[in-house]
Amino acid sequence: MDEVDRKLLAEVQEEFPLVEEPFKALAETLGIPSSEVISRLSSLQEQGLIRRIGPVLDLRKLGRRGVLVAVKVPDEEACKVARIVNSYREVSHNYLRPNETGYNLWFTVSADEGRIEEILKDVLSRTGCKILILPTLRIFKIGVKFDIY
Repeated sequence: MDEVDRKLLAEVQEEFPLVEEPFKALAETLGIPSSEVISRLSSLQEQGLIRRIGPVLDLRKLGRRGVLVAVKVPDEEACKVARIVNSYREVSHNYLRPNETGYNLWFTVSADEGRIEEILKDVLSRTGCKILILPTLRIFKIGVKFDIY
């Protein structure tokens, strides 16, 4: 990763241009061709440095909510259960974590109330695992920005 990549990551992270031609706008800011912006972003994604570029939405303003769900799953079944959980497009995060209580698979699901209930009932019936539902009571922070330099 060179200096141009660092500047590009900082720009994309801080304020992705919401214009008709965002890559052209980034190119102008960085003083490079837009084709190079696209090429560099593709390369950074292939390297795993960028997972995706997208908005952070306020679910409440969209009439939706998010919940954190903990699943108690035997370690040898974790991948199978993770694939089931990941099959729902409303699931944004899914992690296997060590936990003394046995709740070791954690995921977030965001949707309207009815859809959340539907997904959780389905996960329960498809996996047979015990789940713990932790609804959001108050948001203290959303999003993260990394110091690129």
